Amino acid sequence: MNRRPRETDAGGERGSVSLVAAVTIAVIVVLTMGCADIARALVAVGRADTAADASALAAAQELALPSGRTPAEVASDYAALNGATLEECRCEAGTDEAVVTVELPVGPMLLVPGDRTVSAQARAVVASGEAGA
Repeated sequence: MNRRPRETDAGGERGSVSLVAAVTIAVIVVLTMGCADIARALVAVGRADTAADASALAAAQELALPSGRTPAEVASDYAALNGATLEECRCEAGTDEAVVTVELPVGPMLLVPGDRTVSAQARAVVASGEAGA
């Protein structure tokens, strides 16, 4: 007896695994791009915090030990050295604190169009020379 193998009706299912794999790969790529964007933004926030801290400390040092420049000029220089722009400096001569705000560009992102910036604020206080006061 010769038996013929049974034919299954799989004609409608052909290629379905390829479609599922393609969709899964596309979702993984989009999620990876989103993670890269979030990482880029978090790095920019850290750099903005660093620029704000350095600018505030430089302005406070200029308040404590004047070198002939304004505290805002010194703060602006330190912000620029850290890749940021000084937006505001409340650090007038004769005061005992410097409060600065800086802005830093995030750079191109993969999923979010347009230019993005982050800002950070820092405060430095000039301590008085009196011990135990």
